[in-house]
Amino acid sequence: MNIDWVAVSQIASPIVAGSIVFMLTKYFNEREKLIAFYGHVASHALQSKTEGQPDNYIHSHAVVVRNIGNKTATNVKISHSYLPNFIIYPDTNYSRNSLPNGGEELIIPRITPKQEYTISYLYFPPITVDQIKTTIESDSGLAKIVNVRLQQILPNWVNVLIASSMLFGIIAFVYLLFELGRYLFL
Repeated sequence: MNIDWVAVSQIASPIVAGSIVFMLTKYFNEREKLIAFYGHVASHALQSKTEGQPDNYIHSHAVVVRNIGNKTATNVKISHSYLPNFIIYPDTNYSRNSLPNGGEELIIPRITPKQEYTISYLYFPPITVDQIKTTIESDSGLAKIVNVRLQQILPNWVNVLIASSMLFGIIAFVYLLFELGRYLFL
């Protein structure tokens, strides 16, 4: 069985090129992309000044909302089942809107590309973080909630070295497949 590799490459090259152009166009088009992650969730004990009295507790957590896209996100709504004391950093204009089920939402008019806001909450028991958080969305859809992990940021030269090694490995693997195919089918 002989395979005409010239014919295969003539058929496959427009398909591969079209797929690459489609993916690059989709990736680089102007779009907003909101992500959110939950920062610290903590409980702090306030020692009672009166002997024999139990300690009081204060709970806190933070939500970071970031626009990682390249278009401004408009009407960003952070909904809450219960809205405790909060602060938004950096300071920005926002509005509050009551929801039909008794909750409340914070509305930030716009978040420009690469901008982020941290909303820190402070509340007392029996309220917990699960009774506060609900959804985060903008005019173009829901924000993606991501899990974050602290990790060391590597220097740029290390990242370039890793990316170059990966690219070299991919090229070598494709070449190996090509040679193997040529050996088996010729």
